Amino acid sequence: MGKSGVGIMRAIGLMSGTSMDAIDVAFIETDGQDHVVRGPGLTLPYAASDRRILAHAMAAAQACKHRDDRPEALQIAEDLVTRMHGAAVSAFLAQYGYERSSIDVIGFHGQTVLHRPEAALTLQLGDGRQLSQLTGIPVVYDLRAADVAAGGQGAPLVPVYHQALVAKLPQRPIAVVNIGGVANVTYVGREGEMLAFDTGPGNALIDDWMMRREGVQFDQNGEYAAQGTVNADVLRLCLSHAFFSQSPPKSLDRNAFVWDSIEWMSIADGAATLTAFSAESIAKAREHFPEQPELWVICGGGRKSKTLMSMLAGRVENAVVPSEAVGLDGDMIEAEAWGYLAVRSLRGLPITYPGTTGVAVPTTGGVLASPQLSRAQPPAPSKAI
Repeated sequence: MGKSGVGIMRAIGLMSGTSMDAIDVAFIETDGQDHVVRGPGLTLPYAASDRRILAHAMAAAQACKHRDDRPEALQIAEDLVTRMHGAAVSAFLAQYGYERSSIDVIGFHGQTVLHRPEAALTLQLGDGRQLSQLTGIPVVYDLRAADVAAGGQGAPLVPVYHQALVAKLPQRPIAVVNIGGVANVTYVGREGEMLAFDTGPGNALIDDWMMRREGVQFDQNGEYAAQGTVNADVLRLCLSHAFFSQSPPKSLDRNAFVWDSIEWMSIADGAATLTAFSAESIAKAREHFPEQPELWVICGGGRKSKTLMSMLAGRVENAVVPSEAVGLDGDMIEAEAWGYLAVRSLRGLPITYPGTTGVAVPTTGGVLASPQLSRAQPPAPSKAI
């Protein structure tokens, strides 16, 4: 029983995405199935010095061969990530007046620094046991590892939460797109069936371009892209990448696409071309859908780019709307999802599926760390649903 009543648990989800810009904290009450009550959220940006440490760790992670590898740069970053997430939980509790004892569980994503599904390797930084000690709250972490060990891609993990969020919307089929550093889509069919996969780049290439050329973290509202001209030849080159000829399931590392061929462009033209690349790769997801979605719901930071939203709307059938248009907080959905997944993990419910990660059977995952336990514990046995 959760603290909120029979079957209902109060969870905090923590997400530090591939954009490496901030930590999102969100509260959710849920039974891990149909009951979802969304609470407040909070975003705590990383300082520039923190982002440099994370970028250094991401570069160092390219040499890692095992998910437990921790060269010095990763050790430093993991300590930072864990302490910053502990501080984020404290700030959230203080701001919204929650008592620590009122929270059943924290779902902790950590910071992804390497994702190579073809090598059965995904690496997230963050010490769940230490975070549990820092917060005094049980923590479920390492939610991707079991799926990878069972032959899945380890991503995307949010689809089962997307499915729960759109359950009461009238449109079917429906596509929920998260545009973070990498973009991913969840297709929910007429009978609730799921198909999900990474579509290609989200904000990462655009963010990196803006930082390299202008010293800013992102193209606010897509203003630079709106002033530029898309280079059709470069766009065709981008879309010729082997990833786009692959059938789902498929997922990407943040740094899978590096295009030195745009270095000669103006800032605006480069931003326009990279934004078009993200929009076109999301639109290409339709090639794998059984039917065209009646509605596209866009969440994540990419929805704030008017240029990206316009480009996407011009490439797909039917309406493209930000998540707020259907009553959802597009900044907090992934953090909320990690709280939802933590509850499912505690109850032995599947978090990944053949149609989402390519795992052979619906599979649970995650590791439970409790401040009352001396070591981390595995989740309950998986129950297929």
